[in-house]
Amino acid sequence: MITLLRHGEIKGGKRFRGSTDDPLTPKGFAQMRSATKDPFKCDMVISSPLMRCAAFASELTDNKSLPLLIEPRFTELHFGEWEGRTSKQIYDKTPKALTRFWSDPQKYPPPGGERLQDFRARVLTAFAELQEHHKDQHQLLVTHGGVIRILLCHLQNIPLTKILELDVGYGARMTFAQKDADRFVLLEQN
Repeated sequence: MITLLRHGEIKGGKRFRGSTDDPLTPKGFAQMRSATKDPFKCDMVISSPLMRCAAFASELTDNKSLPLLIEPRFTELHFGEWEGRTSKQIYDKTPKALTRFWSDPQKYPPPGGERLQDFRARVLTAFAELQEHHKDQHQLLVTHGGVIRILLCHLQNIPLTKILELDVGYGARMTFAQKDADRFVLLEQN
């Protein structure tokens, strides 16, 4: 079983963060604490190394005496020249580039950014290894919206072309059970 947990609200508001390492707000910590309060239980925690995920993951594992695995391949998509900028800032400067990205992120990656296909391969390779080595444990993966969207496409057979249509809010939590080698079923979502 695996539970996906998106980090909470981040200091600096909504922007294309990717690998920019901004911390959580107090509200962001509260969102994540709420999503993992009792009766939620897991056997281990896996986290992106970025502080908006790792700070909470470390707090949770310390409080519950759980093992913590930091996995760099679960870091968010790198947005290249758009890192740290808001949608408005990008649109004001390069409206065509942003519009094309929103309409087809596979074909039009952010300038200097990671290609969606490479991001998908990175995340799914890490996910497959995680399932291979820890399949008998309930894993909590603390990560980013883009990583969760990639995993939702994979776990629910959603075409990658629909990735930007998936809503994954701050502090969102989803639990999946593995049915067989290639099939997972959604058990719970909040």
